[in-house]
Amino acid sequence: MRPARALIDLDALRHNYRLAREVSGARALAVVKADAYGHGAVRCAQALAELADGFAVACIEEALELRAAGIRAPILLLEGFFEADELALIAEHELWCVVHSAWQLEAIEHARLARPLQVWLKLDSGMHRVGFHPADYRAAHQRLLACTQVAKVVLMSHFARADEPDCPRTAEQLALFMAAREGLAAEISLCNSPAVLGWSQLLPPHSTDWVRPGIMLYGASPFAQPQALAERLRPVMTLESKIISVRELPAGEPVGYGARFVSEWPTRVGVVAMGYADGYPRHATSGTPVAVDGRLTRLIGRVSMDMLTVDLTDLPQAGLGSRVELWGAQVPASAVASAADTIPYQLFCNLKRVPRSYTQTR
Repeated sequence: MRPARALIDLDALRHNYRLAREVSGARALAVVKADAYGHGAVRCAQALAELADGFAVACIEEALELRAAGIRAPILLLEGFFEADELALIAEHELWCVVHSAWQLEAIEHARLARPLQVWLKLDSGMHRVGFHPADYRAAHQRLLACTQVAKVVLMSHFARADEPDCPRTAEQLALFMAAREGLAAEISLCNSPAVLGWSQLLPPHSTDWVRPGIMLYGASPFAQPQALAERLRPVMTLESKIISVRELPAGEPVGYGARFVSEWPTRVGVVAMGYADGYPRHATSGTPVAVDGRLTRLIGRVSMDMLTVDLTDLPQAGLGSRVELWGAQVPASAVASAADTIPYQLFCNLKRVPRSYTQTR
């Protein structure tokens, strides 16, 4: 059996969720959209079921998968609904729903539902993807309050640059949101992972009731530079495989497609059963860190569909069958992402073909 696999540490997942609540002092919706960022939404939600205040997903398909698996906690649809006929299912399964557009508001007003909805009303405070314009926000809130199909309204927005600690944009967005919601009596949700880790202590008192941790749940820092609270995160996923072949090359020999790497001295090359078809980034450059039998070394040559090559020159004990960590506790996903000019979010979400194995102490 091919040795490539992803080990998912559910104890680490729970640790990271607790950290989000501790730091923010708020209730937390665990964001498990996109199959829990490649970690497996059902298993992750089940691991958090007794702990989490609720969950957040992108769409109703993801929510219904969790309900079918027995998850009874609140589930928020972060993109709301895409067609008005989804509202009946949203009510039936007691899902919470973001409303970010006028047509969604009108659809709710005209719907006949089995039970009223909990709605999260989104303000566009500067992200400029979805959300009501500040000038229209108060009127939208009043219409929802007057609607018999709505039981409760939570006010929300989303920060665009909270992962840049010195950028003034987050403070500007916060000020705009607070002005738009002035006088509106409702719970508030503002903070994603970087805002939880980097801005929670800077927010005004009583400015957030709910947080929405995503990438931090999975143990990856959203920041480009070291950050004190992010250092307390525990990696949830370890992507690993094994050495399946070893080559001894003299100086001046190319390795892999395109001769992107040419040995400068006699080089011992290990071939690993892992490639871009598994989700490892094809654009990772020579020098990207990997660990072989617990010792750090480097990727050399271009990543292939099913294999990649690593430098074993200084690891004489490594050979056939040696364990290779592509990312995890020893090799941060952020380091691999940086070498491939991408972000940990994409690494995790791109994982495919690799079987997942779950571990926990309880």
